[in-house]
Amino acid sequence: MTQAIPKPVTFEEFVDWLPENTAVRYELHNGSIVEMAQPIGEHEEVKGFLTIKLSAAIDRLNP
Repeated sequence: MTQAIPKPVTFEEFVDWLPENTAVRYELHNGSIVEMAQPIGEHEEVKGFLTIKLSAAIDRLNP
């Protein structure tokens, strides 16, 4: 039995496929769609801190 080699997904196909309004994150790696794990622990704390700081800087620079 032969197995078909999956065709790599292009960026345009990935963007068309990408679901909207979902908590799940996806990335395109070498033509394959990969579901990304949710950040936890210290990583989540750093992400939240950076989000707050970046939002404040954007608000300050764009009155």
